[in-house]
Amino acid sequence: MQLTALQQDALVELLNIGFGRAGAALSQLTGHRVILEVPQVTVHEISDLSETLRQVITDEVASVHQIFTGPVAGDALLILDHQGASRLKELLTDEPALPLAIDASAREVLTEVGNILLNACLGTFGNILKVQVSFSVPHLNLDTLHHVMRSLLINREGLRYALVVHAGFKLRDAEVRGYLVIVLSVASLDRLIRAVEDWEQEQGRL
Repeated sequence: MQLTALQQDALVELLNIGFGRAGAALSQLTGHRVILEVPQVTVHEISDLSETLRQVITDEVASVHQIFTGPVAGDALLILDHQGASRLKELLTDEPALPLAIDASAREVLTEVGNILLNACLGTFGNILKVQVSFSVPHLNLDTLHHVMRSLLINREGLRYALVVHAGFKLRDAEVRGYLVIVLSVASLDRLIRAVEDWEQEQGRL
């Protein structure tokens, strides 16, 4: 499935609204101004997702995973490579990014960042659908990209497509790149796109 130019523009605009809220929440959390770049959004079939992500991220990753339910349901992840995860922890806590395994402090920070970003995006979807989207407790996982993708699809046969959102964080003159992956069934993606189109038409009438 390919998004039309109008669908893509509307989806980016909505995500940008969510990212603005996420940036404000992260700024409040850290005491520093956090700027999130305008997101880039692409749609991929689930079978192509691993190969797509391998082109932009190394195999060792930190991922924050949430399941969401409602009229639009699926799985959502924030994925960072190991260097990006360590750098983000350093920027948010003023603690040095040591060349060691990600510690308890970093886990807490990364889980909270993932929670804020994922809820900002999914909450925006819920708002345009005018429905409640429920979230599971976020779970941080440190593993290879292959195993993260494999575990995502176990017992989740209904999932078919993935929205991949390229996210850039700017904080204290430094930048960290991450990727939001929102995995949906055919019905959920169709429902989301129709809601995005309805929202775009409403904006055009204002």
